[in-house]
Amino acid sequence: MPGAPQPVVEMLWEPHDPHETLRERFGFRAPASAGRWIAATVNTHWDAQIEAVERIVISHTNALAWLASSSGDRLIAKWSVATDTFASLSRVSRFTHWLHVNGLPVSAPLPSLAGCLQVETEKVSMCLQRVVEGDLLDVDDLDQVRAAGQVLARLHHALTDYPRHDHILPAYARPQPLAARIASWLNSAGPHVPDAGRTALRSLVQDAPTTPLPVQLVHGDFRSSNIVCVGSRIAAVIDFESARLDHCADELARSAVLLGTRFRDWGPVSPEVRATFLAGYESERALTPVEQYWWNALVLWYTLAFVPPGDDPTGWGSSALGQLAALQPIVSAVGQV
Repeated sequence: MPGAPQPVVEMLWEPHDPHETLRERFGFRAPASAGRWIAATVNTHWDAQIEAVERIVISHTNALAWLASSSGDRLIAKWSVATDTFASLSRVSRFTHWLHVNGLPVSAPLPSLAGCLQVETEKVSMCLQRVVEGDLLDVDDLDQVRAAGQVLARLHHALTDYPRHDHILPAYARPQPLAARIASWLNSAGPHVPDAGRTALRSLVQDAPTTPLPVQLVHGDFRSSNIVCVGSRIAAVIDFESARLDHCADELARSAVLLGTRFRDWGPVSPEVRATFLAGYESERALTPVEQYWWNALVLWYTLAFVPPGDDPTGWGSSALGQLAALQPIVSAVGQV
């Protein structure tokens, strides 16, 4: 790619100088040298000839590069320099590819010339994907919100049946029970958390069903920044790197609360958005009675957890108070006055 313009370098969410970060974390003195290394690595390990590296985006110890190839395909190279994550990244690439083969809308890794989905070379781990055209999910579009709920349910169904569970599950820590998680948070939450919220949440947890919820593999970070849409269709769910073992109900509630969040200035969504997301999910996977109970407690918990100390410019506190008003009949029914 002689003569190609040097790539633009950006930070995804951290408030650091991207050029300094590229040098300090990844060892490249300039964007041009990073671009040459990316192109050479992809050309060596994949059936692709890179003509230009257009853009590099850095997120912690990971980076993404948008590439133009001689075939006209637009590609994304994703690599990490955190060696302790390499085994996990390989697992993620395998089950993401499996989801793609089974018809789920995901951004699948492309096999290398050696048939690998994740290539380890020069103390980095890299995968290559095609760019999925579209826009990030817009929570003002309720058709997209409903479709996102449906896709999350389909992902949960599929991941339950993933044939390599015996290989994947031992590599992930089993989660604490929900009641213990929330009780631990209540004991450590700061004084900025509304007292009424603490009291209601404690009551809901104390009276929760004791029937254990199933544990399985989940996406781990299902929200707007990881959902690509074309019109009302979900074109791809991306970034499975936060995959973990958990309860489907926990991921559903967390995703409903954080659905509108992207990279900065996170804020809550409206009750209508949460209800639409839940309806979409339940059209594909109905909640059990135990999951239905936990839905209210978990949505309240995740909202309270994002109430900041001091100023609350995006309205997490008012969102929590709105939920408390709607939950009052339920809280009263379990003994809260």
